[in-house]
Amino acid sequence: MLRRLASSPFCPGPCSAAPPANPLNRRQFLARTGNGFGMLALASLLEHEARASSPEKRPANLSSPLAPKPPHFAPTAKRCIFLFMTGGPSHIDMYDPKPLLNRLDGQPLPDSFGKIHSQFLESSPLCLGSHRRWGKYGESGMDMSDLVPHMHEHADNIALVRSCVADSVIHAPAMYQMMTGRILMGHPSLGSWAIYGLGSESQDLPAYVVMTQPEGTPEGGAPCWSAGYLPAHYQGTLFRSGPAPIVNLKPPAGMSPAGQRRVLDLLRAMNEQDLDPADTELSARIASYELAFRMQSAAPEAVDISAESTLTRSLYGLDDPRTAEFGMRCLLARRLVERGVRFVQLYSGGGPVAWQWDAHDDIDANHEKMCGLTDRPVSALLTDLKRTGLLDETLVVWGGEFGRTPVRQKGGRGRDHNATGFTMWMAGGGVKGGRIVGATDEIGMKAISDRAHVNDIHATILHLMGLDHTRLTFLHGGRDERLTDVAGHVLEGLIA
Repeated sequence: MLRRLASSPFCPGPCSAAPPANPLNRRQFLARTGNGFGMLALASLLEHEARASSPEKRPANLSSPLAPKPPHFAPTAKRCIFLFMTGGPSHIDMYDPKPLLNRLDGQPLPDSFGKIHSQFLESSPLCLGSHRRWGKYGESGMDMSDLVPHMHEHADNIALVRSCVADSVIHAPAMYQMMTGRILMGHPSLGSWAIYGLGSESQDLPAYVVMTQPEGTPEGGAPCWSAGYLPAHYQGTLFRSGPAPIVNLKPPAGMSPAGQRRVLDLLRAMNEQDLDPADTELSARIASYELAFRMQSAAPEAVDISAESTLTRSLYGLDDPRTAEFGMRCLLARRLVERGVRFVQLYSGGGPVAWQWDAHDDIDANHEKMCGLTDRPVSALLTDLKRTGLLDETLVVWGGEFGRTPVRQKGGRGRDHNATGFTMWMAGGGVKGGRIVGATDEIGMKAISDRAHVNDIHATILHLMGLDHTRLTFLHGGRDERLTDVAGHVLEGLIA
């Protein structure tokens, strides 16, 4: 055996022993040495599986990867709705007023504020003040502009984070970071990490649902809701607009439920023969067939709003062509979370730049349009969740991949991308309403206190859902990966 090893590919350097007549290749060697390196390889695989699914995260029902799992500690939020404003909403014009910037309107940016890091700006840009009307609302006296009139009534329900920071001013990488924690695609999304850690409350609906703008997907595309290197069970399920949000769900004509059940049982039996436990793609496909079968009755009921009152429809703006589409998606988000869906990702903006919050040419025209489409439905979602008692256990997050600059782009009335200081807000699920965390400088360019990096935002969301971001890990490529990489701290100022 030693002579064979010496001449095999396992020999690390020049080998003096003569080669045997019939040398073994790697596969033959491992197969024949069951008590040697073969056992080491098996032990390595078993260790990999054990570490990837530690006892605290292993589901009680091992036959279902989406079975409910115990959180690390008692959560204040059992589910999450993330309202993503694609393109980058302007904090300076909505939630973070800057009087000094208004006084500097049209003047060169003072050197004291430093250099702006953005995508398209030329040197020596001119300041651009906000032309919005501002007021203080709620008992907290929270500042909001006239772009979000329906949100004024929720000043004491939401918590503003005015000091958000990201690492990229390019749309797709910034979206990847806000959704997956990294600026490169290929990592699991926030929703995937949440259901990996907690499982699903519903056996008849997807645990993680994504609803995009009808005009197109966000620039980052499907990697924004991918499971990455997590098992494929945890990827987001895309719901489309219209009466049939899930394609190919309706059974073939003439196929009875009993017939479908027999076909699925046969397919499952065939697919599970010699199934490799590491083949999560095939396991996920098998599970998706079973889920689709159950969804044939559950999904149509979940998206059927015929039982909703006229008052509720009007609340969401379904009677207004401008707000009807986004209002419908917000209403569906409420219906989904009340039926046990763990994570809902709802995008405003996508496709052509005219349907995004990407206000390079005219900040007022762009945001009047985008706020006009979303302000009433977002307010309605908070109102509806609160009156039904769901807001106490549902975390609502609002924000984009970055904010906008305090200076004019090409001397016009548009704003470029700004990742060094912008605003997001959270509500419900253990968040202290009426609270403002962090601040930007006097022109809204950079975060200057209680800096909230994307890693910190993710750590806080997971914390509210009962998950310690440092313990929610998955072994990949020899490294314990996590959503927050090697950073992140909980924004304690947000928590009630």
